Amino acid sequence: MKTILIISFSNLATDPRVNRQIRFLSEEYRVIAAGWADPEIENVQFIPIAKTEKIFQYTIFPLRLLFRLYESSYWSQKPVIDSFKKLFGIHADLILANEIDTLRLALKLAKGAKVIFDAHEYTPREIEDSLFWRIFFQKYKTHLCKIDIPQMSGMTTVCQGIADTYEKEFGIKPIVITNAPDFEDLNPNLLDENKRSIRLIHHGAAGPSRKIENMIKMMDHLDERFELNLMLIEAWPGYLRRLQRLVKGKPNIHFLPPVPMRTLPRYLNQFDMGVYILEPTSFNFLHTLPNKFFEFIQARLGIAIGPSPEMARIVKEHDLGVVAGDFSPRALAHCLLELNDQKINYYKLQSHKVARLMSAEQNKKILLNLVHQVLQG
Repeated sequence: MKTILIISFSNLATDPRVNRQIRFLSEEYRVIAAGWADPEIENVQFIPIAKTEKIFQYTIFPLRLLFRLYESSYWSQKPVIDSFKKLFGIHADLILANEIDTLRLALKLAKGAKVIFDAHEYTPREIEDSLFWRIFFQKYKTHLCKIDIPQMSGMTTVCQGIADTYEKEFGIKPIVITNAPDFEDLNPNLLDENKRSIRLIHHGAAGPSRKIENMIKMMDHLDERFELNLMLIEAWPGYLRRLQRLVKGKPNIHFLPPVPMRTLPRYLNQFDMGVYILEPTSFNFLHTLPNKFFEFIQARLGIAIGPSPEMARIVKEHDLGVVAGDFSPRALAHCLLELNDQKINYYKLQSHKVARLMSAEQNKKILLNLVHQVLQG
């Protein structure tokens, strides 16, 4: 049986995309997974690696990058040093490197093995809405892409717009593997004549760049039929408390405790419309096609979004919900106000129709085919 080494500088139990990689590949191969936390998947060997030291990452490291000491800076990072030490003696037939920070490491560990790179999003413009990142990190990340990506045996990313941009800028077109979760065997929870509230839900990470407050402001333009539920994981200190202060005196907005990743679609099934406004303040935000979008579908919800092109294309193609004319809270509220129970139920049934198509089942086939081709090439 061939051995695949999967490397990700993330929590392998809670990183949905990487966790799926590990599960899918472990069905046909011996898998060794290196990351910050055990994926807890049967027959997978886990190797823990050190986390980034934040003081180093935001002081010494960026200063070294400013002087373009790219090679020595890369190999000075604690996760890279620890990974190399622990993984050097492992024989793998293929290495799957997640995100650019693991790619140079994977190439050095390969020793003749094939390497597949899952870029996730578009690295050269990763956090371009941050001046600090643009000054210190953008040239470094672009340098890594220029040098390392051409050495790949295969490459994947999350959506077509990002794949097209990689091809234009680096001459290599990645295969698209979306962030769709596993198929859930659920039925839509349809609205009925009892006229309960129309329950909107948004879930995910809470950080200032995502401007969750826009969905809170949206509620100022909706009538008493609507309630907004927010299930958030704090990604920036103090931001969640700031949001909680914003909703004081708004009885139609509720904060909910997070639920485990694997049970999320079943929990979401009780709601009616999944909502998401994400202003395109960066290239990756413009081309966002996140886990939550596909989780809305698996939960059999209608979808209400801003005009993010990747999400909007799917919503319009399959008639899954409403797409606002712009990214303002008022614009999405205007779309929601035009809905009635029958229309919401229709959107839920449309999600039900495409749930299997928009699940990880399709991505599993794509990933396994890619790995088979690379190993045979």
